[in-house]
Amino acid sequence: MSAETPAVSPGQFSSRRTQFRAWRGTRPFWAGLFVMLAGLPIAYFPYAHLQVGHLTLAMATTAGAGSLIIGVLLVVLGFSLWFQKHVRTFAGVAAILLGLVSIPVSNLGGFLMGFLLALVGGAMAVAWAPGEPPAEAAQEEPPATGGTPEAADPDTTILKPVVGEPNDLSGTSPANGANGRHSAG
Repeated sequence: MSAETPAVSPGQFSSRRTQFRAWRGTRPFWAGLFVMLAGLPIAYFPYAHLQVGHLTLAMATTAGAGSLIIGVLLVVLGFSLWFQKHVRTFAGVAAILLGLVSIPVSNLGGFLMGFLLALVGGAMAVAWAPGEPPAEAAQEEPPATGGTPEAADPDTTILKPVVGEPNDLSGTSPANGANGRHSAG
């Protein structure tokens, strides 16, 4: 191997980066990152010992276990925002509530760092909405010759009234607007 031989192929890094950007764009990535980062100071500070010269200052509180639970829950919520994007509203609201609960429990919410990160990340998770998929080039299909016939109406998502059939008197037909509701009498 010479000095001019690259260790990694030049296209591999840009390929991985493009894959990561595509993955990141389909989920509330930054909200999950902020929520995970919020859990770290909330869980760490109640167990930290600050040393000033030969003086050890313990910041432990009586609610250290509560701080640890809040911090771990925030980290788990951050990961769930990354890998379970359909729970974004629940995870965002839970992150905001855990951030608020961390104020009295965990040294003012990790000295306000964890509290603010939890609020921002939770708000971003609640506000995130999936984007539109990229428009693909419309390819025209050749007309069908033989085989199975094409459907007469390609829009099958909307129920349309059937023309030519008698009205359903039972009241259960969605075509007459009753939607299955029966009238008394």
